[in-house]
Amino acid sequence: MLLALQKVEKSFSTSEGPLKVLHGIDLQLDAGSSLALTGESGSGKSTVLHLVAGLDSADAGRIELAGRNVVELDDAGRAALRRSVVGLVFQQFNLIPSLDVASNLSFQARLAERHDKAWQAELARRLGLSGLLTRYPEQLSGGQQQRVAIGRTLAARPQLVLADEPTGNLDEETGDDVLALMLSLVREAGAALLMVTHSMRLADQLDGRVHLKSGRVV
Repeated sequence: MLLALQKVEKSFSTSEGPLKVLHGIDLQLDAGSSLALTGESGSGKSTVLHLVAGLDSADAGRIELAGRNVVELDDAGRAALRRSVVGLVFQQFNLIPSLDVASNLSFQARLAERHDKAWQAELARRLGLSGLLTRYPEQLSGGQQQRVAIGRTLAARPQLVLADEPTGNLDEETGDDVLALMLSLVREAGAALLMVTHSMRLADQLDGRVHLKSGRVV
């Protein structure tokens, strides 16, 4: 098992006092498999992703990822986890505007000291980016930018890919194509995928689904 959440709780401070967002979340994800996290807006989906990635800290519970309890890691430990174990794909592409496609693709892999020119070239080919390597993000369509974001994540060969509404800024046909490519490449890389989506249609394309309602698994 690559990822296991046990009784994870999270609250946020508001002007009216603490607002509890997660109420004892449990979920599991095996290496090489994919899981959709679904639910209404405000159900806690993105919060789960942020806690697994170490972008925020849980109030209680355990988050076991690749043999480490993320909850117990300090800031440096969580940053190291994001470099070496976790890859992130968000709805906003978050490409670096001053870098061309080739440099954006290699950015995360170089940080993780895992740059592999052959693997990057294969990713570029599979993602339809081979003829765009010298272009800059502003010269790309939304679908092309999301393909670069996916390639950048997978170039570092993470064990776990966390995707938050990765096709939310794309039209349905382009989104379907991008998701199919991402699922195929994640499997080929031997990684697991945890994806937040509001679309049951997209969720059905993954191996499993966990539904959240008001911060609880239902």
